[in-house]
Amino acid sequence: MSDYRAPIKDMRFVMDELAGFKELSSLPGLEEATPDLADAILDEAAKFSGEVIAPLNRVGDQQGCQLGADGVSTPAGWKEAYAQYRDAGWNGITLPPEFGGQGLPDTLGIAAKEMLCSANMAFSLGPLLTTGAVEALLTCASDELKAMFLEKMVSGEWTGTMNLTEPQAGSDLALIRSRAEPQGDGSYRVFGQKIFITYGDHDMTENIVHLVLARLPDAPAGIKGISMFLVPKFLVNADGSLGARNDAWCISLEHKLGIHASPTCVMAYGDKGEGAIGYLLGEANRGLEYMFIMMNEARLGVGLQGVAIGERAYQQALAYARDRKQGRDALTGEMLVTIDKHPDIRRMLMLMKSRVEAARALTYYTSGLLDRARHLADAEERKKALWLAEFMIPIVKGGGTEMGIEVTSLGIQIHGGMGFIEETGAAQHFRDARITTIYEGTTGIQANDLLFRKLMRDQGATAKLVFGEIYATVKTLTASGKPELAAIAQKLGIALKMWTDTTEWLAANAKTGLGGVLTAAVPYLSLAVVVCNGWMMAKAALAAAGYLDKGEGDLPFYRAKLASARFYADQMLPQAIAFAETVKAGDAAIAGLGDELFDA
Repeated sequence: MSDYRAPIKDMRFVMDELAGFKELSSLPGLEEATPDLADAILDEAAKFSGEVIAPLNRVGDQQGCQLGADGVSTPAGWKEAYAQYRDAGWNGITLPPEFGGQGLPDTLGIAAKEMLCSANMAFSLGPLLTTGAVEALLTCASDELKAMFLEKMVSGEWTGTMNLTEPQAGSDLALIRSRAEPQGDGSYRVFGQKIFITYGDHDMTENIVHLVLARLPDAPAGIKGISMFLVPKFLVNADGSLGARNDAWCISLEHKLGIHASPTCVMAYGDKGEGAIGYLLGEANRGLEYMFIMMNEARLGVGLQGVAIGERAYQQALAYARDRKQGRDALTGEMLVTIDKHPDIRRMLMLMKSRVEAARALTYYTSGLLDRARHLADAEERKKALWLAEFMIPIVKGGGTEMGIEVTSLGIQIHGGMGFIEETGAAQHFRDARITTIYEGTTGIQANDLLFRKLMRDQGATAKLVFGEIYATVKTLTASGKPELAAIAQKLGIALKMWTDTTEWLAANAKTGLGGVLTAAVPYLSLAVVVCNGWMMAKAALAAAGYLDKGEGDLPFYRAKLASARFYADQMLPQAIAFAETVKAGDAAIAGLGDELFDA
């Protein structure tokens, strides 16, 4: 497996030119995020991820985790690496200073997160879930619970988990059976079993804080009767020290296709006694609402995982292609050239490169919107930024993860037969990437979220705002007078029209042809991904062209950025036409047919 080197140059370009980092650093509460500080943090994050975390990626894949009498043990080197991660303060980089965090912009923190994910995706999942748990506690925990748990979670001394899924309740959380019985002292006794719990148990920290969805005895049926409880692995004494072991146990580990070193646990609550002691978070029967706070954080993070693992696969494929000699250069006639000289290999490498860059740009752009939603002075502007971010999150999650799978598959293809051999490590990236389109909501769930919770909640007003901004970019590209920018504008303009037309079609058919609309949801999401990513690449091209006109900065980088944007426009944006046709086809071919469609 090749070394990992963080693409700091592209990260910083995206932060500055697309996410608006300079503007963000002037907002209230973010003034300390100076360019010099950002450079120092990115450099240190790159060093740490490349030198400490990345070498453990192969180790973790081969060894996995083990469940013994004392709980789950992580692979060799895991505990020591996590201690370095914790002690260096990486866990709290964007979290509130009042609980020990550094309070830096998410737009800076997301670059550090990407490095961690690229270096070792299995390792990164623990911190990702902890950050989501912290956000949930910040929103709905009592002051007493915040004082007891947040500081150690922010520091990384304790980790956090999200407990939704049960054997009979996957995406349909209305089927949850776990229950919580109130006690006289204000605590609850929690009973039930949860599955697919990432880092549900491990040996890297002395305590784990589980956020568990369960029902109270008098709860209404369905999703309206779900509450959220904080259930620690070890109870916490009044002085902050650890007390008795709680009745919350990992009873088995799943054996998975990938991310072997991330312990995926079956958790049992209340199996060994009178119940696991837990504490109600927020108000009763609002647990699903609170869990979605974690979910949005996690979905953006999983979209980032697609970017990160795509970047890692691209770096490995490029290194292999530059080393492997095979065949004759069809253009020059040179014999026995490295395979990166062959046009089809160059095409695949550019597909990997441009798609990763596009997804990174959209992810960082969305992170910048979340920073604005938290720190802008004007309440209306904060709301606008939040709704834009929420609109983008299913596009980031669905698009970034599907891209990660396709790009890691291309990485195997570039390796040829050696890509199918585990020894090279190319297959691990593909195996690790495969989960990302499933957990934290499948691609189908992201598509329905985009359609029914984001597009239609304001009668398409947020979507129209996005459409308008993309159209403004098309006009700017066209007015530039530069052929390469005009070519991007032409492709982006057509793709935008496909998106607006299909949006109108869906709105017109939502009530009378629901089956067709639901069938069209994922193709519609794919269309939105292609257009939004193309938009980001177009904005990147404009910025790069501006630097080239002035002759300032790293000119080879800007020329490559311009070429990457043009390649994306030529190779990816035409897919918008096909996706639009697919959306409008709906379920016409199968409407009215029952099970005989599959049984015949």
